[in-house]
Amino acid sequence: MTPQPGTAIETFIDANRQNWNDRTQLHAQSAFYDLDGFLAGANSIGEHEQAEVGPVHGKRLLHMQCHFGMDTLSLARLGATVTGVDIADEAITLAQSLARQLDLPARFLRANIYDLPEVLDESFDIVYATYGVLCWIPDITQWAQIAARHLDSGGVFYLADGHPLTGILRDDRPDLDTGISYFHRREPFRFEQHGSYTGDTDTLNHPVCYEWQHSLGEIITAVLAAGLRIDFVHEFNWATYQRLPQMRQASDGRWHLPGDPLPLTFSIRATKP
Repeated sequence: MTPQPGTAIETFIDANRQNWNDRTQLHAQSAFYDLDGFLAGANSIGEHEQAEVGPVHGKRLLHMQCHFGMDTLSLARLGATVTGVDIADEAITLAQSLARQLDLPARFLRANIYDLPEVLDESFDIVYATYGVLCWIPDITQWAQIAARHLDSGGVFYLADGHPLTGILRDDRPDLDTGISYFHRREPFRFEQHGSYTGDTDTLNHPVCYEWQHSLGEIITAVLAAGLRIDFVHEFNWATYQRLPQMRQASDGRWHLPGDPLPLTFSIRATKP
């Protein structure tokens, strides 16, 4: 997990695009995503996220880094007019197919999020990004500026993700132990993953991916620098999946560390003045 020096950011991003193309079918077939349940009517947006983002019915919503669209289409089921964006070709193709299959009004665009202003000249009532998004972002300041650019005045930006503290903890140790620095650096960390967080171990054709660490202070500062007014920053003692082997699942489906010593998830809601 050493930083990778001297390589263009575009090379890292393209490797991640290929990695996520491989993951798409793996995820679509996994029990983790339960695509069959979703197709039968289940909503993949939890009550917690619905409460924090607020009502979406009748709102124009942009979902940044939407993967293959289950959450995007769940937001459409809740009454939003949705646009989903993701870098992975296979993810967008599957999202478009699911929208047709379910006859839901949704638009999906294949784009690197940094290129979004070049392919989308619209503003929205809500810009939404949740879970597993920030570690793929080399420049979070620019990312937040793009989110703000696509918000209407008075619009809401909502972000929920794994807490930055969990990003530095090693998942191959019986005790809590740090593997990387908490603080951001320009060069990413290189990982080779044969399988995915869904628990599937199928070999990926493109197992190498690159991730960036961002501190909570950096994230908050980026949102403020984009001209948004922060409504809240929340930290939670639970995770949405078993990020670390020490975690145990509670009756509500969330995952906790014994004794709840650390924040595992955070959320930010901000408004464009």
